[in-house]
Amino acid sequence: MSAQNRSRRRLGALVITSSLVVSGAAVIAAAPALAASSTVVITEVYGGGGNSGASYTNDFIELTNLSDSPVDLSGWSIQYASAAGTSWTNKISLAGSIAPGGVYLAQGASGGANGQPMPTPDATGSVNLAAASGKVALVTSTTSLTCTTGCATAAGVVDFVGYGAANDFETSAAPGISNTTSATRKDPTKDADNNGTEFEAVNPSPKTLTTAPPPVPPLDAKIHDIQGAAHLSPLAGKLVGNVTGVVTAKSGNGFWFQDPQPDDNPATSEGVFVFTSSAPTVAVGDAVTVEGTVAEFRPGGSGGTDNLTTTELTNPKITVTGTAPVPAATIVGPGGRVPPSTVIDDDSTGDVETTGTFEPATDGLDFWESLEGMWLGIDQPEVTGPTSSFRELSVVPAGSSVRTVRGGILIQKTDSNPERVLLDDLLAPVPDAKTGDKLAGTVTGVLDYGFGNFKFLVTQTPTVVDGGVQREKTTSSNLLQVSVATFNVENLDVSDGEAKFDGLAQAVVNNLASPDILGLEEVQDNDGAVNSGTTAADLTLNTLAAAIEKAGGPKYAWRQIDPVNNAEGGEPGGNIRVAFMYRTDRPVKFVERAGGGSTTPTTIVTDKHGKPQLSSSPGRIDPANPAWAATRVPLAGEFTWLGQSLFVVVNHFSSKGGDDPLWGRTQPPVQSSAPKRHQQAESVRGFVDQILAKDLGANVVVLGDLNDFDFSETTDILVGSGKTALIDLPRTLPLPQRYSYVFEGNSQILDQMLVSKNLQPASQYDIVHMNAEFPDQISDHDPQVARVVPLPSWVR
Repeated sequence: MSAQNRSRRRLGALVITSSLVVSGAAVIAAAPALAASSTVVITEVYGGGGNSGASYTNDFIELTNLSDSPVDLSGWSIQYASAAGTSWTNKISLAGSIAPGGVYLAQGASGGANGQPMPTPDATGSVNLAAASGKVALVTSTTSLTCTTGCATAAGVVDFVGYGAANDFETSAAPGISNTTSATRKDPTKDADNNGTEFEAVNPSPKTLTTAPPPVPPLDAKIHDIQGAAHLSPLAGKLVGNVTGVVTAKSGNGFWFQDPQPDDNPATSEGVFVFTSSAPTVAVGDAVTVEGTVAEFRPGGSGGTDNLTTTELTNPKITVTGTAPVPAATIVGPGGRVPPSTVIDDDSTGDVETTGTFEPATDGLDFWESLEGMWLGIDQPEVTGPTSSFRELSVVPAGSSVRTVRGGILIQKTDSNPERVLLDDLLAPVPDAKTGDKLAGTVTGVLDYGFGNFKFLVTQTPTVVDGGVQREKTTSSNLLQVSVATFNVENLDVSDGEAKFDGLAQAVVNNLASPDILGLEEVQDNDGAVNSGTTAADLTLNTLAAAIEKAGGPKYAWRQIDPVNNAEGGEPGGNIRVAFMYRTDRPVKFVERAGGGSTTPTTIVTDKHGKPQLSSSPGRIDPANPAWAATRVPLAGEFTWLGQSLFVVVNHFSSKGGDDPLWGRTQPPVQSSAPKRHQQAESVRGFVDQILAKDLGANVVVLGDLNDFDFSETTDILVGSGKTALIDLPRTLPLPQRYSYVFEGNSQILDQMLVSKNLQPASQYDIVHMNAEFPDQISDHDPQVARVVPLPSWVR
């Protein structure tokens, strides 16, 4: 989804808390709705829950009690029928009581994962309301209505709402609604039995009465009073007025304005967003006075509830008082506000919005929060990652570190690079750029937040200054060296087309110097994401081998084992797996042993000389281990090089999907995916131990996309300790060279190669930077090559 389509949704109105009365309180019995209800009425109906662009995750119906006595809802139900339907079996059973003037929220089904989380409901059910048109009845029993029309006056019906194109209603239908609007009673204290005149389509507001007498006079406030020195506004939920400032930028549903007379506290932002719902009528440079309700909006994406909130003004009344110069941009970086250099947050214990202290000088999360909504500038920002498919571009101010050899910024165990911020194209296009480039001049924009990151919304497209970074090429191996490579080919299948295969072939031949053994990750079956039951990948691998020959490379053979259908993760139907390719024109030989299968483990046996060998080659490692559920099972292959045995294991461990974002609400971020990778590392380490137990001098290479850092516990487990410890080749590189992947501007190791001690003294290792730093990638991972000399086991 492009940044432009990441729509904002806002809450509105003042909240009246629902008061549920214990069972046994005085009860008002409801008569059939022959006249307007004087007890419980339906005040709001929303059917877009969870849909694309939805305001909330679930459908809901809101009730309120108009009487001066509690109403017991036990045994009542909310029943739904489609716009022209006659079946009323779709219902929510109610329980509990509503106090006089209280609000009762019944939560229905969800159409997806979009929207803000619901307030705590008083009743839940699986009612799936249509987003645009339908009929809702409040009934004093759970017996399904049998009426076809005239249901508003059926026995037991307390209140009734037909909306949109409904064929039944009270007098006339309420307006049609959508994923972003609900049918809301204009005056929740009255019922005149006319859906058409009493309801309007407005922003959804569950557990909120949109008319809350008596009116509350607004509090006079400045923007820095609204923002406060915290993640949450001290005035949240309050009506504020006489808020003055100058418009700095505007979007399709609101604008940012800033106070040109700031206070002396750098922890309080001087800018804020005003949510107008539709296109605002103000212009940049307008001096305005705003009255509105302070709200904390939690945007969707990256888990939704894991996101921080943004402080803003909703339901605004805007007065343009003239024009004024846009305030000078607050510079971030040298000569201005310098962000913390290592710490995103180090004092919270869970929800950063409610725990820890607010320390903009030392915590990156608090630093950027203190600038939320402000007009900022970065002088000649330096690009640390390529423009993404979302048109986001990671930059840092000058002076940020630790930088990679090619201009990126390296993530480390104690440094997640709080200097980074993502340029976003919500207000103006973001250019294509690569790691190592710079942007000319002072780049200006407003600071927002969404999808787990602070976003620098540029208002003019920056000019890119080429940093000169070129795609790397490795050197060829000599006559004694066998070159072993790992390459994630990013969901490769025949449907990707000739261009991708040709691009990968060029990479293998020209950038990787045609390695002798190539471990591949993310090879898909012959029809890719088509969920046909096909698991074979012979067409995919043959197509790649042919493309390599066409590119001037050698002839490659391949070996792999088809996975269990739809059992190993990746795209549904794609049957992702790992595989080997190897050259047929060099001394490398694949040792073929039958018996391998998708659920059959290969084991370590000994030959007549007592040396280890695989029971099946190729063979899968430990496929019945729960660690590999919904994950690619590793593939082991036995090779020889000039008469010496070489064991190679290609891996693709579980992804980091589901982990908390670095810039999220939960601090420190919870890495929920890590324990499974630890189990996977233990499985592979156990297999390697079996080889080395039979021959401490065995030549072993473990490679692949491990989806974890060189400093991670996953890597520690794979390395092991003592005489059987493996050498993690990324750890042998200087820090500025230690990366194979760039995510949101952070250069990092995800792909790794580990070798047994017998190979390390004679190894040469190269991470070939040809993909991850560039917007035009043939894969999102950089491949790696190790040139090793397999020695006899007694040489160590």
